Amino acid sequence: MTLALNAGDVAARVRERYPDAVLEASGSSLLVRRERLVEVARLLRDTEGLDFDYPAMVTAIDWWDYFEVVHYLNSLTRNHSLYLKTRAYGRELPTVPSLVSVWRGCDFQEREVYDLMGIRFEGHPNLKRILLWDGFEGHPLRKDFIG
Repeated sequence: MTLALNAGDVAARVRERYPDAVLEASGSSLLVRRERLVEVARLLRDTEGLDFDYPAMVTAIDWWDYFEVVHYLNSLTRNHSLYLKTRAYGRELPTVPSLVSVWRGCDFQEREVYDLMGIRFEGHPNLKRILLWDGFEGHPLRKDFIG
């Protein structure tokens, strides 16, 4: 069974390198500033003892006031997990940095979130629809979608 890491312990390690990055640490979830997402992801991947090498899931939640992008990360070598979260504000062009440069496995998952939620992943090498056809209007998992 995979063990959920204490986000407070992880936040302390992140703050050593990026003091302004962590907005909230709760349970096994770490909420970070959008501007620091890529740096924090690399730290989680490359730091001895954390070694997050597998992005098991990328998803998003529409909270009306903002979108929350959630990366569920695992360390296959350490057998632990963590939810890495960030927020995108604005309903017209919600944008967060892509983590494809950190974990190649985020590629199709970020495209799925883009397709269904309309969140753009800045720096993604091939951000286009993956489930719906090119002419489809809107993003069907958003709360404001009328289909």
